Amino acid sequence: MQPTRPVRTSLAAPRAAWDHGVNALASPSAPPSPVVLARHSSRTRGALRGLALISASALLGGCNLIVMSPAGDVAVQQRNLILASTALMLLVIVPVIALAFLFGWRYRASNPDATYDPDWHHSTQLEVVIWTVPLLIIIALGAMTWISTHTLDPYRPLTRLAPNKPVPADVKPLTVQVVALDWKWLFVYPEYGIASLNEMAAPANRPIAFKLTSSSVWNTFYVPALAGMIYAMPGMETKLHAVMNKEGEFKGQSAHYSGSGFSRMNFGFRSLSEQGFDEWVAKAKASETSLSRDVFLKLERPSEAEPVRYFASVENGLYEAILGMCVEPNLMCASEMHHIDKRGGAGLESAANRERLDYDNRRLRSGDEPSGATFPASGRPPMGAVQPEGMMPRDQHLSREGVNERKGEPDQGQGNALPGADRSPAPAQLNNRPSERHKH
Repeated sequence: MQPTRPVRTSLAAPRAAWDHGVNALASPSAPPSPVVLARHSSRTRGALRGLALISASALLGGCNLIVMSPAGDVAVQQRNLILASTALMLLVIVPVIALAFLFGWRYRASNPDATYDPDWHHSTQLEVVIWTVPLLIIIALGAMTWISTHTLDPYRPLTRLAPNKPVPADVKPLTVQVVALDWKWLFVYPEYGIASLNEMAAPANRPIAFKLTSSSVWNTFYVPALAGMIYAMPGMETKLHAVMNKEGEFKGQSAHYSGSGFSRMNFGFRSLSEQGFDEWVAKAKASETSLSRDVFLKLERPSEAEPVRYFASVENGLYEAILGMCVEPNLMCASEMHHIDKRGGAGLESAANRERLDYDNRRLRSGDEPSGATFPASGRPPMGAVQPEGMMPRDQHLSREGVNERKGEPDQGQGNALPGADRSPAPAQLNNRPSERHKH
């Protein structure tokens, strides 16, 4: 005998409706159910989250992805290399992700039509696909890398201005000598005898030959719209060849941490027409300020957010002296030292050259040492006169009148700290203070 199904009466309808959060059958004067309020609140929060997501997406429309929309041919080729490499890798990534969901849905426990074969262990066809496709992608990526490495070599002069537009035989590249300072950029134009600080200009569709060095620490010269980044190092010269194909105002920056002023070590890059560039050169020559060695020694002192400046003339051989680390009087240039070494050295006489080779690029003697990170949890004040724990004494100990010796108790960092520098101990970090000195 089958059990009878209970009959729903009209008296039970209002209560059932109330229990399920529907108050349509309830009396008009009854308060709303807590379930109804919770659901209404949940819908409201969901709508607000959706609205916030849409608003955030709209804000992303203002982002300027300059790396993906560059203005120079070298940067365009680098962007195309990124896109091609990503597309090749997605040939494997997308099918694998799609198949992961497909297999999970196809062979779910509730699907009686899926084939269950616990003894399956091998498929030649599947092995061929698994190994052949990645191998072909690796071959393609290797070929692209080989070709682009030589084509986009920063030391290689340009052979084209744009696709299907070779460099005319009568076009001479614009030479720009770049010096990274703390924390600003100096640009010297030897062809025009001018220089500028924190701003450079170049005519569009004319090759640019950069020569880069640094007067302090390693840095990286980077104009995203122009080309990839390249290092600028003291005592060494790197090169970069690039071209701008569009006129406009662009941003250049330092892409290598170099101290407290790193975040504001930016400069403007102006891509101009030939007439506009001539006017910019005339503006620089009208500044009536000369860039001599004395001016440069003052200019290289640490400073941040320096305004744009122009120099109507540049002292002969200044860039070579910066590169040779011999701008200061009585210093031996690196080229002279290389010449002595090439001839077999100076023997006992080389001892007299020690002080002449002591390049004070951190400006310890002048007291203008730029701020920087201290040894983790060393407990010493920033830029103090005592070396951090675990470091060998500086080789300039004798030539700099013992700057590494403790000059006070507690150490106050006399002799090599910026005026008004914070003298409090360095904050403790993740690693603890070493109990013993490291032996190197």
